[in-house]
Amino acid sequence: MNTRTTKTRRLVESAILLAIATVLSELALVKLPYGGSVTLASMLPVLLIAYRHGTPWGLACGLCYGVLQQLLGLSTLSYFTTWQSIVAIVLLDYLIAFAVIGLGGIFRHRVVRQPAALSLGALLVCILRYICHVISGATVWAGLSIPTEAALLYSLAYNATYMLPETIVTVLLAVYLGSVLDFTGSTLRRRVPQGRTAPQNQGFLTALAGFSVLGATVFDVAMIAARLQNGETGEFDWAGLAGAPFTSLWLPVIIVSGAALVLAAMLFLVGRRIQKKSV
Repeated sequence: MNTRTTKTRRLVESAILLAIATVLSELALVKLPYGGSVTLASMLPVLLIAYRHGTPWGLACGLCYGVLQQLLGLSTLSYFTTWQSIVAIVLLDYLIAFAVIGLGGIFRHRVVRQPAALSLGALLVCILRYICHVISGATVWAGLSIPTEAALLYSLAYNATYMLPETIVTVLLAVYLGSVLDFTGSTLRRRVPQGRTAPQNQGFLTALAGFSVLGATVFDVAMIAARLQNGETGEFDWAGLAGAPFTSLWLPVIIVSGAALVLAAMLFLVGRRIQKKSV
């Protein structure tokens, strides 16, 4: 494959992944009343760009993603009247906060196992993005959606209400995708343990089991995260969990989690049986 073809493929692939990331960011699982949302791992497509094509390209794509997020969130700038505040918001909450996703591939050549490398990268960029939002909240947003008194502590708690579940979802999905797909080649391939070929049915059942557990995890995180912020004041509030009716919060979480675990276990056992018969 010549250089021009390689560059064209990288450009097209990156554009598609950026488009997917943007769509996922708009399809929020939970939108908090005073800013911030929990998505279905909207940062992961950008992280995959960095993992596949290197940190410099990843940082450039992360910056492009930040510009797209800023364009979709222009209304946030209406709260400020000084150019210094506007520049700070653009940098901290958008450009830098999303550009750091380009660092998600730095573990590719440092960690042998792909699932571990992807999950560590996901954890790193989520922490870095969280830090950007915390700094923004404790400085620019202090006095608006964040109280001036104890602004840093409040910003730490407030931004954790959506970044913590976002991190959990992103890391879990990174582990799963890193386990079933090989992102190191020029094209995506399904990962198969060395020395044997997995039956097609077994691979499908394993993927279905993984998605059932992942889906239940996303549901649980979304349900719980929605109770961690006071809808009237926007404050981080553990009382939302303590005062939540059992039937409207914990019962659905228990039912969905239990059903997903049972389904995953059944699919796993069936897959193992198929594997033994194929040997």
